[in-house]
Amino acid sequence: MFSTKLHKPEIAMRQASCYEEWQQAAIAHDAASGNQRWKRMDQSKHFDYRSIRLRLDQLRQLRARQDYPGLLFVLNEGIHGNVDGMGSPLLYQRAKFGTKQLIEDYVSEITESLELLAGQDHDNIGREEKLDFFHRAQHCFGRSALMFSGSGMLAYFHIGVAKALWQQQLLPDILSGSSGGSIIGSILATHSDEELQRVFSAENLVYELDATKSHKGILRRLGPKLMQVDDIRSMIERLVPDMTFQEAWEKTGRWMNISIAPAETHQTSRLLNAITTPNVLMREGILASCALPGVYPSVTLMAKDKHGEKKQYLPSRRWVDGAISDDLPAKRLARLYGVNHYIASQTNPYVIPFISDSKRSRRSSAAIKRAAYKTAKEWLNASATVVHRPLARHPRVSRVTNTALAILNQNYIGDINLLPPFRFRNPGRLLAALSREEIHDLIDMGERSAWPKIEMIRVQTRISRTLNRIVRDYEQTGHSEPTDNDLTYSQEA
Repeated sequence: MFSTKLHKPEIAMRQASCYEEWQQAAIAHDAASGNQRWKRMDQSKHFDYRSIRLRLDQLRQLRARQDYPGLLFVLNEGIHGNVDGMGSPLLYQRAKFGTKQLIEDYVSEITESLELLAGQDHDNIGREEKLDFFHRAQHCFGRSALMFSGSGMLAYFHIGVAKALWQQQLLPDILSGSSGGSIIGSILATHSDEELQRVFSAENLVYELDATKSHKGILRRLGPKLMQVDDIRSMIERLVPDMTFQEAWEKTGRWMNISIAPAETHQTSRLLNAITTPNVLMREGILASCALPGVYPSVTLMAKDKHGEKKQYLPSRRWVDGAISDDLPAKRLARLYGVNHYIASQTNPYVIPFISDSKRSRRSSAAIKRAAYKTAKEWLNASATVVHRPLARHPRVSRVTNTALAILNQNYIGDINLLPPFRFRNPGRLLAALSREEIHDLIDMGERSAWPKIEMIRVQTRISRTLNRIVRDYEQTGHSEPTDNDLTYSQEA
């Protein structure tokens, strides 16, 4: 009887044509399974629910008494990421939709209190005191970033993810991408919200598919024939406006970051963005990040000079696929922007067989897989150390070994991971043209993979989104001055 009650909402979730339909089915599933009752109960071993309940009651009392100095004092000591374990992913794995009501109420109370303090003048709280508080709170709580992995032609999965988040107004302002992921992130960073309305429309997607199909025969072949460099360049030119990283940020307010790796042995990888390389042209950065070694030629970057003329940027240096060195550049994003919360759209075909969404596997089997992977990695690193000197006499072999180790030693997951449902895809198809049906399937797959994580993203980013909006409004209306908490330049990135 119980399984019969769940059968109908499960079918409705699978057949949903949009997020709103999926949401209704997920809520019905929680009601039938008893998880609505679980959400209403405070108790959980996965976070300090007693502390959160005390904090929530205190905030409500202060607001009811209109004790704004007291409210400011309590917020001063209580705004930081993952307070009392509230960000544990285990709290989002039981119910199909949302999490504990206590957590959602607490996050709502925090954001409403922040907006109350920002929205009007209060006795005993000066403007400078409030501005200082908001900058410190923004700095302490941190920011969220959306990272698109390297993907080849699986980048269309990223489009579905981006569309799902954009439709729910959950796209972070900080984006990164490598290889195919750099194309999708750059589309977001170079188009305003009004333009994205057109980009993500069904009619436009059909138009783009048809344009791609007719352009130089990119999609004429259903066989796994390699796309040529000119095909990739034409695709980038059609999808991404010819802008520098600085121009893109000035237009949309989104910080795009593209990972590239050096073609030379003794150089280091770079993260291109409006802070470290403001005048570099985004299109060449994308092309470099898509230049898979041994398949596509390395790329020299281009930039605008002080007169707005295009010229080579670091003309003696050439660059290749960024996924080799920094597929998901979490550490660099943390250093540049204060990011401490990462949403990863991961489609790297050589990675997804070894990682899993914890919802899909039992905890014990996932732990065994992680332990085996870690052991194998340690052995391979130790072996590489032993043979390093002999390999140095064979530069090509040494370069291949170093590349393999760079790929092996990266971290390929974030705090919230959006993964395709398949575990393996024919590698021969990754750089080949896809059919129109395959592209549609990948976009749809990306959307559906994002839907179960939408509420988790909404709850976990709501405070930071509120703080970012408040600080931005202060700065745009001239009520704030730059502080030490603002973004800083880092040559190391």
